[in-house]
Amino acid sequence: MQRQKYTQTTYTSMKAIFVELPAFERHRSSHFDDAAFRAFQNFLLRNPAAGDVIQGTGGLRKVRFSDPKRQKGKRGGVRIIYYWWLGGSQFWLFTLYDKDSQDDLTLSQRKTLKQLLDAELNART
Repeated sequence: MQRQKYTQTTYTSMKAIFVELPAFERHRSSHFDDAAFRAFQNFLLRNPAAGDVIQGTGGLRKVRFSDPKRQKGKRGGVRIIYYWWLGGSQFWLFTLYDKDSQDDLTLSQRKTLKQLLDAELNART
């Protein structure tokens, strides 16, 4: 009996909702056109745990992404603060900023973001 060869292929068709909080919505057009924003959304869909967890924020993540409007790659590009809420299959996009304006969040900013995250979680659970 001749053994048949099979190719194993994995497909991911994850769907999620993207929720833009006011600070993110306010700054998005400065960094992303529609195509670049779709590319970012697709990146998160493939990598929901991308970026580093920000200490003291309750699980918010900071991810680096290219900034095509300023012609910057990931290293010099935009920083996006987001939360992946697995229970609701939602990405909560808190804010974004470019590296030239700020590298890391201050303690005060981290505390404020944690309060916003806690309020969102309490409202949805």
